[in-house]
Amino acid sequence: MKIVWKRGRSTVREVYEDLLTHRKIAYTTVMTMMGTLEQKNHLKKTEQGRAYVYMPAESQSKVVRGMVEEFVKRVFNGSAKPLLVHLVETMDGDEDLEELRRLLKGKAGSLKEERGKK
Repeated sequence: MKIVWKRGRSTVREVYEDLLTHRKIAYTTVMTMMGTLEQKNHLKKTEQGRAYVYMPAESQSKVVRGMVEEFVKRVFNGSAKPLLVHLVETMDGDEDLEELRRLLKGKAGSLKEERGKK
């Protein structure tokens, strides 16, 4: 998916060749995965000559959000708190913690705003 999001549109061959620069993988594996992603409505395809051209059916942020929500449901019984605790405990740099602090502060501010409107 990352390759198709980056390129905008790709054939199986293009994805395969891109993946080969990072690791050994079979062409048929890439073809199967892209077919599966199409069946799950993450990709859509159009025929162009003798090949199919795949495009993202959904934005990267929407797919990632859904995957994270599914992961939290499956692994943490729907509660994100244990995941957040783990992430905070394993963060290495002050930059990451500062970014998290800024995000939480912004979220808290927007929640206060919403409550004030009700």
